[in-house]
Amino acid sequence: MIFVTVGVQLPFDRLVRAVDGWAATRGRRDVVAQVGATTYQPTAMEAYAFLKADEFARRVEAADLIVAHAGMGSIITAIELGKPLFILPRRAALGEHRNDHQLATAGRMAAQANVSLAQDEKVLVQMLDEFRAPRSSGRPSGASERLLCELSAFIHASSRRGRTGLDV
Repeated sequence: MIFVTVGVQLPFDRLVRAVDGWAATRGRRDVVAQVGATTYQPTAMEAYAFLKADEFARRVEAADLIVAHAGMGSIITAIELGKPLFILPRRAALGEHRNDHQLATAGRMAAQANVSLAQDEKVLVQMLDEFRAPRSSGRPSGASERLLCELSAFIHASSRRGRTGLDV
């Protein structure tokens, strides 16, 4: 199963349309998405505006692949669970966010094992076409305890200050 998430703060119709179009043209019925407050209504994916935390966790754990925006919550979750992750960052120039921090985040995280960056929808579709589900799961060797601890500490420290600037 492929699980798509756009986070909970902002809609991300470009990502939702790209994966839904791919699923429709490939006849895929194993794509589930948390699409947020989108104006686009997916036709080929099982889509939910929002999922409760336990249902979200269940879907992520069952996924062979996660496709997401470049929100730190999505990235950390995928890395912690050892799930392959395709990231399509939101872009400020397209009105998807207030700045391009997701481009920087995605570029940095793409150095991690099992994390791949799609610069645009066309590349994302190619990546989806080439994806083969791994035979085993578990934390990838590139996701060190140190990395996960530092990312979690950063997020928790920022949230205590009342602002994270990050999308989850």
